[in-house]
Amino acid sequence: MSDRSEIFSGDDPIAIVRRWLDEAWQTEPNDANAMALSTVDETGMPNVRIVLLKEIEDNGFVFYTNYESAKGQELASSAKAALVLHWKSLRRQVRVRGHVEREDGPQADAYYASRPLESRIGAWASQQSRPLASRATLMADVAKLTVKLGISPDRPPHWGGFRIVPDEIELWADGAFRLHDRFRWRREGEDRVWSATRLSP
Repeated sequence: MSDRSEIFSGDDPIAIVRRWLDEAWQTEPNDANAMALSTVDETGMPNVRIVLLKEIEDNGFVFYTNYESAKGQELASSAKAALVLHWKSLRRQVRVRGHVEREDGPQADAYYASRPLESRIGAWASQQSRPLASRATLMADVAKLTVKLGISPDRPPHWGGFRIVPDEIELWADGAFRLHDRFRWRREGEDRVWSATRLSP
């Protein structure tokens, strides 16, 4: 597409997102990989929350959570999700919609093992999204599990990764007078080749 500026150059939108995230790590004050994750519950009511994107693969966006949490259950039920990355310092935004796969093999084990010990214990202790009597109750559970599990706990069976495999990616960059640049990539045909379309701001 001839009228795309340099920041949009390339035929693979995932590669462009990876490049933008690399730039954002240089300019964002905190958590350049923070993304808004949108799901729906069994009634169709939407939910959105901030999670941390941990890996951009050639064919997906990977993050980790408690499978028994509200988002974990919603992702398992619908197998669809959307995400948004927004970088105020770059004045850019990424929107992704796609299908969800569970990542609970060696890749999830490796990421879990890379986390600080306190975070690994926390994944065992937190019954995410469920009622909690008090913070003291949570910290007591953390203390008990620290003694029980030691310094090298295995990954909990209820904790692991999800991968959003995109069907659609939109890249947005701020423009003067709100005349922004927007390009939407969609996979087309049996070979699932990306095709880009400029959208009106």
